[in-house]
Amino acid sequence: MIITLAGNNSFLLQQELHLLTSEFVKEYTDMGLERFDGEEAEFDRMREALESLPFLASKKLVVLRAPSANKEFVEKAEKLLAEVPETTDVIIYEPKLDKRSVYYKFLKKKTGYKEFSELDEYGLSRWLGERAKTKGGSLNSGDTKYLIERLGANQQLLSNELDKLLAYNPAITRESINMLTEPNPQSTVFQLMDAAFAGNKKQVLKLYQEQRASKVEPQQIIALLAWQLHILAVVKTAGERSDRDIAAEAKINPYVVGKSRAIARNLSLARLKELVSQLTELDLQLKTTAIDADDGVQAYLLSV
Repeated sequence: MIITLAGNNSFLLQQELHLLTSEFVKEYTDMGLERFDGEEAEFDRMREALESLPFLASKKLVVLRAPSANKEFVEKAEKLLAEVPETTDVIIYEPKLDKRSVYYKFLKKKTGYKEFSELDEYGLSRWLGERAKTKGGSLNSGDTKYLIERLGANQQLLSNELDKLLAYNPAITRESINMLTEPNPQSTVFQLMDAAFAGNKKQVLKLYQEQRASKVEPQQIIALLAWQLHILAVVKTAGERSDRDIAAEAKINPYVVGKSRAIARNLSLARLKELVSQLTELDLQLKTTAIDADDGVQAYLLSV
């Protein structure tokens, strides 16, 4: 058995790798488990591990992490993997495969290929709800969406915070979410921009003050706004391409692309360029003059 684990979703990749290796160790013990890092291991060591028979075990599992970092392995992969004995299983862990390469096409065609991509909003909501249920808890769809909006799309963070919420009370509520989790500044920027473009000045000031109360400095908020404007520019200039295609090419989480879509749709490219220019000017003023940083950032947001 030769399995390839690929894709840019590091959380699900690690989860699948852990599941496969744990199942093997449970049945055959760790005497037959060998791990190699393609960036460090020599080709001959990886070749020997793949070709040799198990020692003190009836079966062997060889885990190769990013073997494509070794040029010789890539060149000889097809012949090498074809000669792996039946007593050896192989897991090839390749999070950054070049899909234009012959190596990628070979792995996809000749191995048990599994690809784990970043999840969009629907995928994240479904995954989080199922994870809560699997762990014996309950989380309704509205609170699932709220938790994602509050924390962002990082699955490792969402998983950790979910465990904390379940430990407090298996029946997760909006109240427990607010009590036990801290809003992610990056996620709050989405809300800030939404409120700003909607002309909701009261909400803009409220969200800004919440950020400051959480010790997020004005310069950090400017950096997050610049990041959001960059995402908007990417989405705006991508035309009618799908969120997943945009995310893959620009290396942005599909959830982030989806959240930016509504704002970008109602924002002209000319206005977007103005906002970038104005934010750049504000950043320069804060670094070269004595203007009040809070006043400057709030004035910018209210002018949007």
